[in-house]
Amino acid sequence: MSTEALIAAANAWLEQDPDAVTHTELEALIADAAQGDETAIAGLHHRFDTRLAFGTAGLRGELGAGPNRMNRVLVTQAAAGLAAYLLTHEPSPSIVIGYDGRINSEVFARDTATIMAGAGVRAILLPRLLPTPVLAFAVRHLNVSAGVMVTASHNPANDNGYKVYLGGDNHGSQIVPPADAEIAHAIDIVAKSSISELPRSTDFVTTDEGVVDEYIARTAALAGPATDIIYTYTAMHGVGWETSQAVYAKAGFAAPALVEEQAHPDAAFPTVAFPNPEEPGAMDLSFAKARDVGADLAIAHDPDADRLAVAVPGRDGEWRRLSGNEVGMLLGWRAAERANGTGVLAASIVSSPALRSIAAAYGMEYHDTLTGFKWISRIDGLTFGYEEALGYLVDPDKVRDKDGISASVDFLSLAAELKTQGKTVLDHLDDFTARFGAFASRQVSMRFEKISEIGETMMRLRAAAPSEVGGLSIESFDDFQNGVDGFAPSDIIRLQFAGGARVIVRPSGTEPKLKFYVDASSTAGDGAERQAAAEAVATQLETGMRQLLA
Repeated sequence: MSTEALIAAANAWLEQDPDAVTHTELEALIADAAQGDETAIAGLHHRFDTRLAFGTAGLRGELGAGPNRMNRVLVTQAAAGLAAYLLTHEPSPSIVIGYDGRINSEVFARDTATIMAGAGVRAILLPRLLPTPVLAFAVRHLNVSAGVMVTASHNPANDNGYKVYLGGDNHGSQIVPPADAEIAHAIDIVAKSSISELPRSTDFVTTDEGVVDEYIARTAALAGPATDIIYTYTAMHGVGWETSQAVYAKAGFAAPALVEEQAHPDAAFPTVAFPNPEEPGAMDLSFAKARDVGADLAIAHDPDADRLAVAVPGRDGEWRRLSGNEVGMLLGWRAAERANGTGVLAASIVSSPALRSIAAAYGMEYHDTLTGFKWISRIDGLTFGYEEALGYLVDPDKVRDKDGISASVDFLSLAAELKTQGKTVLDHLDDFTARFGAFASRQVSMRFEKISEIGETMMRLRAAAPSEVGGLSIESFDDFQNGVDGFAPSDIIRLQFAGGARVIVRPSGTEPKLKFYVDASSTAGDGAERQAAAEAVATQLETGMRQLLA
């Protein structure tokens, strides 16, 4: 795009931008670009050469002016496109809208409500900022056609996002193909005109606390008998604390020792580099609080409370966060015990194979899915599902998305039961290894400055498929680009190794990262020997993959 065309596009966007902050930002860029400022011209190119793609994760990106940023114009276009999609699929569609505590989340939610109401879609706005699981619950509980949650989950502070759910036959799950492409097409049509031409209405309903109270009651009902479990809690500057506090109290748990510095919504996330409990250092304040109070475990939610992190005191005296696979294995084992051989367990293909072993031991059905809860949540007859990125679904009859609050109730109940038996969570992990074998997993993220470098790395791996990694022979190289094992086409490569280990490589769906996942297992020897053997193979493969992808 020439500089003249670029400035013309920016001016057209400026004319319809109702936000003072992005309007001022764009005005300054246009003025500087018109004077030949190369930095300003590059800034306009980055904002206008493309637009944030609407896909199976909805929208997510950096806040700012232009179609390649999250802003009121883009969100309004998305809302109008989604409204058009809903109106073509049923005569009287309805939608519930939620939002978290990030910058502009409430603004984007209210813009969505007015556009939906103006288009003739019955719109319901949740009463205040709330966790994503409450919105996902509301889609089913209110029996609406769709749901929107304005959140960027655990992304950096200057990001926001727009997550879409569909009701009816979709069970309140996040969108998947072909709905995502149809909605994207409808958005593209809207984007050809100014948003100032769109009809708007304030004739939407802001619901009362009833839906929140029902979520709290049904989540609290998951708890086992209360005991004197001592635990800490952090909301990671997000919206989880208010709802979680009510759930824990109703479930009969004593109040946690609260990490006050991170308890309340703060869109700047001042105490963490990234508001993601997986990131190094993110739970340091939790560990300090846990040491102070002599806690049995530490609970952390990400900013929209759909993910759960758990940490326990290690045998070396240091606190350590359990991996997503470790939590998933223990919750999956607990679910299998409750199900007594009925139902289905499911996990994303990048999660540990341990859940498959649990299902086999209990005579249950097991399903692998593509990454993302939009796939896990759609499994018929689901009893429990998880993904290694700290996402767990322990009550699929209530909600069809990952839910960090209900998962925390289930894990607190497990820890409490173990405590009455004189056992710790680490003892329970040892019992798991003795029964099912040792499973070693590694998730490695390689961050790139340019998104294009990720695609280039994947192309290079496809073009020169290796025969071995880290000295271990590859038995099969599966490229999911054209679909494998009945899965929809995806940008995923899977390497299967002699001895049963595997590596899966894929781009992140929400960040400029290439991720690879290593899994190895062992059932030979006692528990310590099993664990050592599995870890040795995992280390060998991790080292080899780092060298291969460098």
